[in-house]
Amino acid sequence: MRLSASPCTHDYGALTLRVQLHHRVKYLRSIAATVFLPRPEVDSSVVRLEPRDPIELPDHDDELLLKLIRLGFSQRRKQLRKLLREYACDWSVLASCLNIDPNVRAEELSLLQWIALANCIAPPPCREQGSTPNEQFPVVDENDEVKGHATRSEVHGNNLRHRAVHILIFNQFGDVYLQLRSRWKDRHPLKWDSSAAGHVTVGENYDETARRELKEELGVDVPLERIFRLTASSRTDHEFIWGYRGVVSENLSPNKCEIARGVFFPPGLIDGWTSARPDDFATGFLECWKAYRRKMDSEREQSIRPETFSAANGAASTA
Repeated sequence: MRLSASPCTHDYGALTLRVQLHHRVKYLRSIAATVFLPRPEVDSSVVRLEPRDPIELPDHDDELLLKLIRLGFSQRRKQLRKLLREYACDWSVLASCLNIDPNVRAEELSLLQWIALANCIAPPPCREQGSTPNEQFPVVDENDEVKGHATRSEVHGNNLRHRAVHILIFNQFGDVYLQLRSRWKDRHPLKWDSSAAGHVTVGENYDETARRELKEELGVDVPLERIFRLTASSRTDHEFIWGYRGVVSENLSPNKCEIARGVFFPPGLIDGWTSARPDDFATGFLECWKAYRRKMDSEREQSIRPETFSAANGAASTA
């Protein structure tokens, strides 16, 4: 009931909004305890959750929105003007802009009203901030040799071969950070992608681009290791790609003009996710993830082989 609740009901709360932000939820039916063997002490329910198309909701800052929701429901009977004082100095003006009661409580606002509230406090980046159609890229041949240069829009519009980098950033637990691309991207908007990625521009090499993109998109500067290379094809959006790996121990600061949101995921979860729902990802990332996993398998085999060889020699000597 909490998952599928509507505003102004007892069950409506922070869990409701957190789930419904990314899913459409419908309560289907109750199931009596008597149909189970052994019989439990409680009845059960069936709820259907369907992934929500991110484009149907207004652009917003996920992190800020969830902070406001948690704070708003921290004391349900208190008015939002008191609970959100830190974020909204002039609540009367904000309430007027949103056309809501100045004395409103958290449970009275719908998901769209919560998003509008977050956007009044911190407007999302405008489309122009994340768009650079006149940026110059090197155009290369089938051997990755530079033959000239063209604008971003020309390169993408004509499917010209060009260069790019993809960076996989890991934390100390071995989880990898994936970003959800901004809705304003000219390719693969609102698709999951590598931790940071970008095009090599005129006058740059791959390594320089990797360091720049990491700083611009995630606000960090850590040592990077080249781990794989992909040849330009339709599966990589006609990009020659060098893939890099890095480890962070500090907090990331994702650029909200470039990234809708970002999350650290266990590699095994990404393996299953890319297999079951490949349409959730940018096509270039799918190729990069396959190349990364092949690299990891190769490194694992190399680390095991000397031990196997040594053990075999020992057995032969004993014989």
